Amino acid sequence: MPSRPKKPCSVPGCPSLTQGRYCEQHQYKEQQSKAERHRYYDEHIRDQKAREFYHSKEWQRVRQAALMRDNYLCQNCLKEKRITPADVVDHIVPVKVEWSLRLSLSNLQSLCNACHNKKTAEDKKKYGEGRVKKF
Repeated sequence: MPSRPKKPCSVPGCPSLTQGRYCEQHQYKEQQSKAERHRYYDEHIRDQKAREFYHSKEWQRVRQAALMRDNYLCQNCLKEKRITPADVVDHIVPVKVEWSLRLSLSNLQSLCNACHNKKTAEDKKKYGEGRVKKF
């Protein structure tokens, strides 16, 4: 299958062509952008208790164990016979719904960003703001 044509780097004035958004020289900008999005989410959307939890060593250990258990692959994509690297460890029952399951390995699944976004939208419909417990 032929590859997609290369396009200009997203940095204004950069003459390089690339398959992704940035050329190799400006690849660091993608990481900066991601870090800024995460920082904004942490500071403006998550509450203090959730922020502390997601930065805790316990969460980092359990998250890594879930990724290793799932071979660093998206579990939803695998069910559909696609192999996609996992970017996110998702709580099957959201933390805001059941705080006590936050570190339970059986309540975690590895997902790619696309599948995680779909699941998050489904969770919002399923649980809504009215049924979410405040922890």
